[in-house]
Parts: sequence; structure tokens; C-alpha cells
Amino acid sequence: MKADVLLGLQWGDEGKGKIVDVLTPNYGVIARFQGGPNAGHTLEFNGIKHVLHTIPSGIFREDTLNVIGNGVVIDPRVLKRELLALDDLNVDYSKSLLVSKKAHLILPTHCMLDAASEASKGKKKIGSTLRGIGPTYMDKTGRNGIRVGDLVMPNFDERYNALREKHLNMLSGYAFDVSELEEQEKLWFAGVDKLKELELIDSEHFIHEKMNAGSAILAEGAQGSLLDIDFGSYPFVTSSNTICAGACTGLGIAPNQIGEVFGIFKAYCTRVGSGPFPTELFDKDGEILAKAGNEFGATTGRPRRCGWLDLPALKYACMINGVTKLIMMKADVLSYVDKVRVCVAYEYKGKTLDYLPYEILDDDIKPIYENLSPWTDDLTGMREYNELPETLKSYVEYIEEKVGIPITIVSVGPDRTQTLRK
Repeated sequence: MKADVLLGLQWGDEGKGKIVDVLTPNYGVIARFQGGPNAGHTLEFNGIKHVLHTIPSGIFREDTLNVIGNGVVIDPRVLKRELLALDDLNVDYSKSLLVSKKAHLILPTHCMLDAASEASKGKKKIGSTLRGIGPTYMDKTGRNGIRVGDLVMPNFDERYNALREKHLNMLSGYAFDVSELEEQEKLWFAGVDKLKELELIDSEHFIHEKMNAGSAILAEGAQGSLLDIDFGSYPFVTSSNTICAGACTGLGIAPNQIGEVFGIFKAYCTRVGSGPFPTELFDKDGEILAKAGNEFGATTGRPRRCGWLDLPALKYACMINGVTKLIMMKADVLSYVDKVRVCVAYEYKGKTLDYLPYEILDDDIKPIYENLSPWTDDLTGMREYNELPETLKSYVEYIEEKVGIPITIVSVGPDRTQTLRK
């Protein structure tokens, strides 16, 4: 049995949490493979909204195992808050939530380093979520990191204190205020106690045992492909590999064991924080999309920048991920605008480029648009694909033709029930 992968194809916030929740009944294991509490996966059902940051989005489905993989970075403070929220909902995760011993831990000083580094950049800041993600991955690659499995090792205190002192020396160079560290460490160690109540596993062995036993596995990505550390709009990216290859390194799955690759995208584009965004709208249409789409970051609360769908960027993301099936989100939001435009190429220094180039970072790159027929129907009450207006179906077919990959699901609202299978 091969593992399927689900990931975002834009700059994050595509709606991955909802679709994982919808698809979970088809899988025995849901496994997060990268990122950390900079992710915000939103799920809505039974009139209640849930936001997950570290825990896989299959946690609300019974009989499904959820794995926080080795590629994830974990802040015990955030994880404890998530677990307490599940307690309030009477969700029993004691046997369904498993944590890789190889996952790295975010220390309070990682978050302080993140804030200090971002502040030092001034106008050149990258738009970090300030969750300590970057500094934690830096310690991971620098071979200084602390992993979940270290929590039960006899030399844990020694390792923690050594890393803490290293960070404090770095923070002194920034003249950063560390007066809150003692209080944050109390919260952190309380989170560690909660984390240690969960089952800590050798996740790569667990995943392969389940695959060999015929259990269906879905690898859940965080952020989006255009934020990938290698292939995203660097340096305005996250610190991990958000693309399909990240599922291999983040869970220990061999490339030839990847099955379907579900690529999720919005019917338009959004981005949080700094970085290039060729189709960004600064007019009334941008304001309408932001309001109708409730475009505020699930993790930071920051307003998202909005723009038209960017096909060169979408095709690029599909190419580097090997996407086999597309899922389009928030089609209902485009009902509020009186026109629909799609970027089909870029103009750059007198040349027309139909692909995403390195020069995407240059402000001189301009989008070339095609206009499509709009729709004004209220889609939120529709439950079958055939109910959709013909203009929206034409929009779906237009994207399928341009990208060369079928769109199998169209979402028309945040709830589980507002998911139309084509």
C-alpha cells in the first residue's frame, strides 16, 4: 500500500485542514510531515470551528491514527493548548495521537531569536510568524537541536541548558529583552509534561508497518508549495520543504512509495506577510475577496493579501509536486465579484513568460490576464457538483485544460458538507 500526499499549491492557507478532515474516513493514518505551530489548519463541522497548529487534521475522526512526524517542529506550549481544547470537546486522543521521537522541539529561546532576528531586518523582514520555526530548523541542520526522544534521556537537562545558553549569548548580541524567559520556561516544561503523556514512537518504523499491513496513509503538508525553502519565493519562505518530497524526509517514506498527490488551491490567490505576489489586488476587488473570504491568518490573525489566480505559479507547483488530483477551494468567494480574471503569463523586460521564473522576485514582472465569465450565484447551499452554475463549471474546465490535471473536488464553504465531489 502506497501513501498518498495532500499539500497546498500556493502560499499556504489553501484549506488543507478541511480537506484532510473530509478525506480521513478513507485512511487509517494521517501523518503531518513538516512545519510546526506556524500552520493553522481550520476545520468546521456541527457549527463549531476548530484550528489545529501541530496535531494532524484527522484527529476528530474516530478509528484514525494521527502521527506528528519527524519533520515537524513542536512547541510543547502550543501542543498543550491544542490538547486541552480537544479535552474540552471530549475528543479521546490518548491512543489515536502519536508523536515521532525524531521530531525537534521549539524552545522558548527559539521564539525569542525569531523575534529578535525579524526585528533586526527592519523593512526587509520576511513576515515570520515569530513561532520559533526558523531558529529551530537552523539548530536541526546545525546539529544542536533537541528532539522529542531526548525528553526521556538521562542527559536531557544538560543538553537543554547548553542550547539555552547558546541562545542567550546570541540574544545578547541583539540586546533583546529576555525578562519573560523564566515564565515561558514554566509554561514550556508544563507542556513537556503533557507531551510525555502521549505515545512517543519510532515513526518511520510505525509508518512502514502500517503500509505493509495494508493501511491507507495520508501525509498532511503544512504551509504551501510556494513557501518551500528550496522552490518557493526565497527568501520569503518557510524553513522546511513543503513540497511532496518533504513527505519522504518528514516521515521516512521512500519516493517509490508515494501514491496519489492531492494538490489544494484557492479559486483565487492569497498571501500572508512579505514577498512577491504578481497578481495582488490593491483595488475594490481585492477588498471584496478579503472580506468575503474572511482572509485573516488562522495562526497570526494577520490580514491576507488577495489577488487573482496565477496559472504559471499553479502549473509550477503541480510540476514540482507530481500532483495527480486537484482540489479547488473557496469557489463561493468569487460569487461576490463582478468579473473573474486569471493570470496566464508574465511580462518581463519585453518578454512573455508562461512559467514561474527566478525573476518572480523582481517588481518589474507584470501579470498577463485573461477574462472569464463571472457567476453571482450563492453556492454555499449547493451539495452536488451538477448544481453549480455553468460559468463556474467552465472556470473549472478552463483550469483543468491549462494545467492538465483533473479537479476532483470543489469547495463552496468552510463546513464538511460544503464539499462537492466532481
